[in-house]
Amino acid sequence: MHSCLRRLSDHTIHLLLTATLTPEAPISRSFDFVSVKLHSDAPCKVHLSSGVFHSPEAFDLDYEKMEEEFKVFVYPDGDPETYFHTPRKLTGKYASEGYFFKNIGESRFFTRDPQRAHLFFIPISCHKMRGRGLTYEGMTYEVEKYVERLKFKYPYWNRTLGADHFFVTCHDIGLEATKGVPHLVKNSIRVVCSSSYDDDYIPHKDVTLPQVQLPFLHPAGGNDIKNRNSLAFWAGRSDSELKDELAAMWDHDTELDIQNNRIDLRATGPIVYMEKLYKSKFCLCPHGPVGSSRIADSIHYGCVPVIMSNYYDLPFNDILDWRKFSVILKETDVYQLKGILRNISEKHFMTLNQNLVQVQKHFNWNTPPVRLDAFHMVMYELWLRRHLIRY
Repeated sequence: MHSCLRRLSDHTIHLLLTATLTPEAPISRSFDFVSVKLHSDAPCKVHLSSGVFHSPEAFDLDYEKMEEEFKVFVYPDGDPETYFHTPRKLTGKYASEGYFFKNIGESRFFTRDPQRAHLFFIPISCHKMRGRGLTYEGMTYEVEKYVERLKFKYPYWNRTLGADHFFVTCHDIGLEATKGVPHLVKNSIRVVCSSSYDDDYIPHKDVTLPQVQLPFLHPAGGNDIKNRNSLAFWAGRSDSELKDELAAMWDHDTELDIQNNRIDLRATGPIVYMEKLYKSKFCLCPHGPVGSSRIADSIHYGCVPVIMSNYYDLPFNDILDWRKFSVILKETDVYQLKGILRNISEKHFMTLNQNLVQVQKHFNWNTPPVRLDAFHMVMYELWLRRHLIRY
């Protein structure tokens, strides 16, 4: 066997499928495996992925297989001028939904032949519904009516009760609008920005869509450690008990820059906010009831994210080892927050920062999509779930 594969037993690479947060431990892993057989004379290839992956070798091989084989059928029904197929816009904090809608039909994964499809995409955009002023009741009605039409016109939903179907929504109202179709929530794969278990998110079935506020106003932050003089930064509003505790404990601390208010991004806010992301070692990302682009902002600007949540699936959790480029805490750790961060050695912080720069490309949205960018990472998460249903 080639030297680069010698450490792999039985010529098999096992791919870690899931990694989720639990109250008992910030991350616990349950295992399901995709096995890829290797030939002893297989050439040693340059890895697509780095050490921030759970299994770089497995990802490389399976990612290439996805590029060659994965096909998605997009239902052609629905008027693109209303709520279907085309994005409302590619800017703002719901841009991830827009980029996915724009990219899927132009990608190598798109097929017009449903017999070739591994999965079926339901191209209804709740963000566009919101933009047209529909009420929650109106959105639920439109979603239910659309799915009923697909069930009547095509045989594919009925084969699996929607288990090999998926929809994409980054707007929090999308979760409410789709609840009127129980099978859509319980069976179909939900690709959503709100990945809290409180939102009926089902780990291992659903997929976390990274919420990215676009466009970024400044270039990506790099390994500029000398310029990061602030220990940690957070700015936002108190819309959860955790954020209330964060503000109460550390609002006046000299090392933790805590601003218990919402920065006005339409005024001077963007400049102030981005500069603080550039100058801080750690960026606090406390969980709240509404989706936020704070994690993606932290990654882009090179500020190591500190995830503070008990029940939350991180984007690309099945693929990336978040402990290698972020700090993951329980919500109760807010009381020891300063001590925890100060006890992280300079060497460990440098490693986190270097790894963070490596993952930035995986959180970038492009059109047309670029290999290994956010669109492709979401597609890979869907690829992992293609085998969850057999018929």
